[in-house]
Amino acid sequence: MAGLRFLVGSLWFLALLRLGATAEAATAAAGVVSVDGRRAIASTGEDFVCATLDWWPPEKCDYGTCAWGRASLLNLDLSNKILLNAVRAFSPLTLRLGGSLQDKVVYGTGDLQGPCAPFVKNASEMHGFTQGCLPMRRWDELNAFFQKSGAKIVFGLNALNGRVPLQDGSMGGNWDTTNAASLIRYTVSKGYTIHGWELGNELSGNGVGTRVGADQYVKDVIALKSTVDNVYRGSSSKPLVLAPGGFFDAGWFNELIVKTRPNLVNVVTHHIYNLGPGVDTHLVDKILNPSYLDGMVSTFSSLQGLLKAAGTSAVAWVGEAGGAYNSGHHLVTDAFVFSFWFLDQFGMSAKYDTKSYCRQSFIGGNYGLLNTTTFQPNPDYYSALLWHRLMGTRVLDAKFNGTNMVRTYAHCAKHSPGITLLLINLHGSAINRVSVTSEGAHGHTSRRHGRKFAQAASAMREEYHLTPKDGDIQSQVMMLNGRALVTDADGNIPRMEPVRVAAAQHIVIAPYSIVFAHIPYFRAPACS
Repeated sequence: MAGLRFLVGSLWFLALLRLGATAEAATAAAGVVSVDGRRAIASTGEDFVCATLDWWPPEKCDYGTCAWGRASLLNLDLSNKILLNAVRAFSPLTLRLGGSLQDKVVYGTGDLQGPCAPFVKNASEMHGFTQGCLPMRRWDELNAFFQKSGAKIVFGLNALNGRVPLQDGSMGGNWDTTNAASLIRYTVSKGYTIHGWELGNELSGNGVGTRVGADQYVKDVIALKSTVDNVYRGSSSKPLVLAPGGFFDAGWFNELIVKTRPNLVNVVTHHIYNLGPGVDTHLVDKILNPSYLDGMVSTFSSLQGLLKAAGTSAVAWVGEAGGAYNSGHHLVTDAFVFSFWFLDQFGMSAKYDTKSYCRQSFIGGNYGLLNTTTFQPNPDYYSALLWHRLMGTRVLDAKFNGTNMVRTYAHCAKHSPGITLLLINLHGSAINRVSVTSEGAHGHTSRRHGRKFAQAASAMREEYHLTPKDGDIQSQVMMLNGRALVTDADGNIPRMEPVRVAAAQHIVIAPYSIVFAHIPYFRAPACS
């Protein structure tokens, strides 16, 4: 038990016992986090956390499993108390409305030729469904929910309207703006607030289902920008124009960015499904492999490089990210283990100036933040909410000296003094005792600042330890400081209280766990 003596007396010790962690099962390791608080290396948007709502009908199935139920924008139960409270808890949460079928959606405004009919399953059609329609009655219901919940809305428009198929398999011709412009005018006439209008879904590069060439797409983005400018003329707040909502392709994206600079596009959005198909039996192995996680650095870095080189005012968002495509994988992308991938994506993307990160999905499929049937939050919901409440917009350089199985990110604390650390332990049997040092502050060495923290005996920090129920990383119940996070009988999101730990104590990270540590006594000039 010698390796565990340092835990005695801490509140976290009791939670660790509940996990069933024993001296025989766990080894102790030491590490040092060095944080450079002199300057921010990047910044995020104030509302960095974003999630998606999709169009998939209940008949959407993958690998013999139909995981969407009634989670579509067309049939979601907007009266559900948990749904309302889960959105409200972010105050605000950005919701991106879109997905594969968005380019087959028409809008039931006065200009629509023909009936406003729902999607119908048809295997011969792109994405397996016919064209579907958004009735204005449902658009009114959705906007009433958005206003009540305080959500900020990004709407993905149908970018294939009016196009013709070309011999190479792509879609050509100009985008017909008529139906989209009618929806935008209707939205303004009703006084509905839209944060942004996005053009198309996964039509960039090689596309998914089909594609549109970059040169043509640029013309269409300019047409959207002109439509937004005209409809919102005289408005005090004009929505963002976002594009292209697709997978990163350096040549295609560069052409879009260069030809729309400096300000025809406000946000360049890209999608992430780097873990492969949901049916992959090695998803957990990939999530726990630091080298595999690091594979996304090149995409974030390359996109940021294109934006800086072009001299554009446009910023980068991750517009949709479900990790594993085709609806994810039950008990992986909706379980505790996925928070390792999810929070690591947050931390990594933030270091490359990503302003917002939209999770696929808020509800629906096997990667929803909420359970599609019960609406009960899955573990990643609580991970996202803690990030939203604790991690400020200014990103600091943080290095972990120790095992590569611990991932480390640091931000200025949100609306609080000091910094917040995020520590992710991918190791299943090693407890890490972590000390924090300040890199280069006031000309002192890291070691001396490490001592300085240790001497601040009266100072306290706040820690949030996230672990899986019963130590099972594929559990759908997340524990916070040893207490299960579940909604109450009225559908209220549980309070998320930290444990307070003396500054002289190490941050103790249990095996297969995640820790947010708010350190108010860390002096970072970048945060003042």
